[in-house]
Amino acid sequence: MIAGRYRLEREIGRGGSGTVHLALDEVLGRQVAIKRIGATPGSDDAELERAEREARLAAALNHPHVVAVFDLVNDHDVRWLVMEYVDGETLSERVRGSGPLDATEAATLLAQTADALVEAHANGIVHRDVKPSNIMIAGGAAKLNDFGIARSEDDLSLTQTGLVTGSPAYLAPEVASGSSATAASDVWSLGATLYHSVTGRPPYEVGDNLIGALYKIVHEDPPRLPEDHPMAGLLSVMMNRDPEQRWSMPRVREELLRISHGQTSTVRVAPVVPPPPEQTGVLPPVPLAPAPAPGRHHRRWGWIVAAAVLAVAAVVAAYVLAGRGTPEAVPDDRDTGAPASQDSSPTPSASPVSAEDTRAQMDAFITDYIATVTSDPRAAFERLTPEFQQESGGYPGYIGWWGTVRSAELADVSSNPSDLTVGYTVNYVMKSGERSTQRVRLQLKRLDDQLLISGEG
Repeated sequence: MIAGRYRLEREIGRGGSGTVHLALDEVLGRQVAIKRIGATPGSDDAELERAEREARLAAALNHPHVVAVFDLVNDHDVRWLVMEYVDGETLSERVRGSGPLDATEAATLLAQTADALVEAHANGIVHRDVKPSNIMIAGGAAKLNDFGIARSEDDLSLTQTGLVTGSPAYLAPEVASGSSATAASDVWSLGATLYHSVTGRPPYEVGDNLIGALYKIVHEDPPRLPEDHPMAGLLSVMMNRDPEQRWSMPRVREELLRISHGQTSTVRVAPVVPPPPEQTGVLPPVPLAPAPAPGRHHRRWGWIVAAAVLAVAAVVAAYVLAGRGTPEAVPDDRDTGAPASQDSSPTPSASPVSAEDTRAQMDAFITDYIATVTSDPRAAFERLTPEFQQESGGYPGYIGWWGTVRSAELADVSSNPSDLTVGYTVNYVMKSGERSTQRVRLQLKRLDDQLLISGEG
């Protein structure tokens, strides 16, 4: 019995922060869904406060297409979220079981979801995690669930890195780049959900390559439907790389309503917006050598680089080989018609590296280093220059500090490509249970086209 009135009956689902149960509210005699908040290992007060704040925001929404939040109770110092029980299936389950939806059915369900989001946005709430598994279907009606509170166990969540929040396959490019989500980000995510609904597959395959998926979202053309599909035009104005060019949620809702009523969409397929100019061109080789972990108190950064850099390297290699959106190099004598030089040795001007390309590499390097430093400190240690390894007391000195850290979560990162310095904030959970937040500054060094950590600033 929870809070003297909610009797747990059976498990009905699992979220990133706990198990969801069907329960009986013995005071009102109705079934509810009840979920524990902040049950994950390493949960802290900030996470709990955020979940409680979002629970209150969701509870403030009184909308027929939003899963209602009834109560937030404290039972023996454990918080429980009490919600409306929807006896149905998720949109992802519907598609998995019955196959892709036709345009009319998809438009009907998504128009209802868009209506819920219009209401949320009007109340200053950005959902941040719109996806098929967060849309419940019961009696032919859709109900939007989980306003940033719960996440499906089988969805990779970017809270692992502390940079962004949401399910990668449905993230807007600006969010995948680390910016805060906005109402326009929800429009992109609803568009990604539309794509999944009518094709039967997510717009981006994530698998285990989280960094690679983010790279694709930010740099590659967004997915499109065949031009003769009834939803092709609408998808193109929802999944537009430029948030300012995306349609507003009210406008999306009205177009979805038109299609749901069997009317022909009048939206023309919008042209694909290329990445910003500074992000185009062939990216220089991404460092594959392990990056050094900083010494003393900042050695925790060392591990992130290993996993992320390998993932990004694979994506960048595929991107370059495919030549997608990357202009081919033109010989210097192209205007004279003279043959290109036979000297195949690389020159500094052969592959110019823009400041934005360098910044992206540095961000990825540090992100990967922090994400992995506690799970494979030996590989992280190899991401230090030999000189900094020695300065850090060798591997025994390095692991002497890192061995006391249970987890390190990157909160923000700011790279300066002009001098290869990186500043970032990291949240630590020590094996003793102590928590701390530190601001770290590292000096990077490029060796053989690889980034390594050469010191602390």
